[in-house]
Amino acid sequence: MNESNFKRYFQFLLIVLAAGSIYPLIYLRGNYQETILEVFGITLEQLNFIYSALGIAFIAGYFPSGWLADKFSAKKLISLSLLVCGLAGLWFAQIPSYNTVLIIFVIWGIFSVFTFWSSHLKIVKLIAKKEEEGRFFGILDGGRGVVEAVLATIALLIFTNVSGGYDERNFEALQSVIYMYAFVMIAVSVLIFIFVQDDSKSPKASEISNEPKAPAAQLNAETLKKIVGNKYVWIMGSIIFMSYSLVWTVFFLGGFLQTNVEISAIRVGQVMVISLWMRPVGGIIGGILADKFGKGKILGTALAFGAAGLLALSLVPVATTPQFFFEATVIFVSLMIYTIRGLYWSLLGDCKIDESVLGLSIGFISLLGYLPDFIVPMVSTALLTMFGGYAGQNAFFVFGAIMGTLGILMIIVFSTSLKKEIKSSNEQL
Repeated sequence: MNESNFKRYFQFLLIVLAAGSIYPLIYLRGNYQETILEVFGITLEQLNFIYSALGIAFIAGYFPSGWLADKFSAKKLISLSLLVCGLAGLWFAQIPSYNTVLIIFVIWGIFSVFTFWSSHLKIVKLIAKKEEEGRFFGILDGGRGVVEAVLATIALLIFTNVSGGYDERNFEALQSVIYMYAFVMIAVSVLIFIFVQDDSKSPKASEISNEPKAPAAQLNAETLKKIVGNKYVWIMGSIIFMSYSLVWTVFFLGGFLQTNVEISAIRVGQVMVISLWMRPVGGIIGGILADKFGKGKILGTALAFGAAGLLALSLVPVATTPQFFFEATVIFVSLMIYTIRGLYWSLLGDCKIDESVLGLSIGFISLLGYLPDFIVPMVSTALLTMFGGYAGQNAFFVFGAIMGTLGILMIIVFSTSLKKEIKSSNEQL
């Protein structure tokens, strides 16, 4: 390996570390929901409202994040994002009041999407050679999953050692876990700032500027017409919306095991760490199967199995069923969820998007597809209010299964429309 490649790979590794370390603290509820409610003294409805506020910040940031990454140094934006999210994590570790936690999550929402999302994708695009782009972006998602799983494993060890198995020590244990995630983000921020090249100095920056490409689109009526007039943009957004609504159930699986199945906090943490390791497994295996059998088919199959798993969790009686069944089903559902996450963007190449509006179209699809960040926590709260805690959790999983089924229907619409266009084009030749 020559020195140039070593520098590129090292920089890429740092971006993978950044992508894998910036979100776990934000979604700590996935592994420690009941402990968070206990330690912070808040209700599940309040926690869901916090995540709705986070979702609003996310949704507001996706579309303009590309503009920001083009206007300012992507490297500096990534470093700033990690630094601010890490400092907010130190604030979070002080176990502040509900209103302060709400402010912290809004800060996380702004600095993990608006200043980070497009910036980290842009850096990977600049680091990778033309023939490496598919590989690099595939490794980015799988590598992010590995980083998250490793950090979750370390977090579990910290939580277990500090708590010693005693619930009364959960306060110190959770606080230690939060500190770990916050310090990791700050450390990666420093490494990014020191070792990642600035955008204009990237070996590929001049190459990209010399490549023939469509002129950048201005945000005007004609551009918007190109975006909203493309039916595949709307179908793609709908597929991601339905799929992501099912994906969102992953953040409630740990809470379900602890409250409905009555498994200990430490055992739930162990199961959810195993579930996190399903992300690289699901992403890699799902990608291989998609290349072999078709992206839509494998995505639809993962949605079907994920929906079936959620129905099993919600309908199988807890009192007469071994706990191992629910643990194994949660791990299986997690595998399907991470397969889904790794595949829904793979349909983008079939959307027949004009190259000049590709970036803006991705932003618009993200805006549609990630609306569940705002909507799903509200749905969860409504179901909990309507049915009560135990039944409300089961009803929420049924909701996820229904959304997955609707996602399958949208994939069928997508595939049918493509086949009709291909057939029509062949007939005209």
